[in-house]
Amino acid sequence: MSSETTRALPEALAEPVVRVRPGWMSLLFFANIALWLGIYAPIQVLLPQQAELLDQANKEFVLGLVMGVGAIVALIVNPAVGLLSDRTTSRFGRRHPWTVIGAAVATVGLLVLAFAPTVAVLIVGWCLVQAGLNGMLATLMSAIADRVPVGQRAQVGGLVGIAQMLGTVLGAVVVVVMLGIAGIPLAYAVCAVIVVAGAAFFVFRTPDARLPVEYRPSSQAGEVLRNLWVSPRRHPDFAWAWSCHFMINLGNAFGTLYLLFFLKDAVHYEDPDTGLLIMMGLYGVALVIGAVLAGHFSDKSGRRKPYVLAASGVMALAALLLVVWQSWPVALAASPLLGVGFGAYMAVALAMLTQVLPTAQDRAKDLGVINIANSLPQVVAPLLTPLVLAYLGGYPGLFAASAVATLLAAVLVLRVKAVR
Repeated sequence: MSSETTRALPEALAEPVVRVRPGWMSLLFFANIALWLGIYAPIQVLLPQQAELLDQANKEFVLGLVMGVGAIVALIVNPAVGLLSDRTTSRFGRRHPWTVIGAAVATVGLLVLAFAPTVAVLIVGWCLVQAGLNGMLATLMSAIADRVPVGQRAQVGGLVGIAQMLGTVLGAVVVVVMLGIAGIPLAYAVCAVIVVAGAAFFVFRTPDARLPVEYRPSSQAGEVLRNLWVSPRRHPDFAWAWSCHFMINLGNAFGTLYLLFFLKDAVHYEDPDTGLLIMMGLYGVALVIGAVLAGHFSDKSGRRKPYVLAASGVMALAALLLVVWQSWPVALAASPLLGVGFGAYMAVALAMLTQVLPTAQDRAKDLGVINIANSLPQVVAPLLTPLVLAYLGGYPGLFAASAVATLLAAVLVLRVKAVR
């Protein structure tokens, strides 16, 4: 593409070259905290407790069913909202209208969960939450490709990784405190308020370039559906980076989704809710360190792959420790290892992934396809985990699967050619 063509592109499609300011990064940071709190507060604490209350004998199956169905919804919604936002020509911008819609749908879902009397209603509520928050995720991730120059993306990616961790930790803290005060309904209501606040501050305080109507991609149904597919043959770097991202998230899902039950049933920790908070606190501090350091040095050097390789190795080591020893002291040691590894990975992953996007016109859709690599493990892991626990050695087998997945990610990232 010539420099004249590049200059002729509207702001919404042009490659960003101006570094974003701390204020913009702070608003994106807080919006992501709210988003991940809305996802992980139910996953880590509320949904397991509700599954146990509704069917104590089959709590693992119920939890896996609820999360698996919700994750299927996420798989569909994320790229769909991305594709729709790529074609939105609203005077309010391409992304912000969908961020608002996503937050509103998620709020309805959280309130449905607050009073869910049956497993069926639990599934409906969680599907609404996944639909809303994954729509919001599609637009917030697109903001990085829309606004952040390549040389600043690992730093911003590190902040997003830290936000994911803080959302997870703060979600656990908020719901445990709220459960002690007034029970499950208030915990969900507080999560809903935080989600709305995070979305509102970002939407009303940041710009979102309008896409001119003449630059809108085709909206014909057949072409739109074909456009959802990104050919691995035509875009091999995109395919290899996607596969690496999927395996990292699958390994993380195997290692974290059932931690509360792990502390109860394998470690036999006397207060598993508090134990989970302690583990997440250690995980969080280490994740911040890993994300900040990896983001800084990756942007400074322009390299991404060495940090992905190191992160994969550290995460695998954390899982292997729990393969050998299922004890509280080892769980405490594994938590910060997993945190520093995942933090380092998240810092460079968003930089790497945004560098292999096929076209500027389809940024949100392509990032939605990438976000499937976040959501698909939420389907696969709940379906496979009960089988692993029953037939492949219990929790040692589960953590071994986590280690294998993260090590395979290291192999896959070596195939990405366009990223140093």
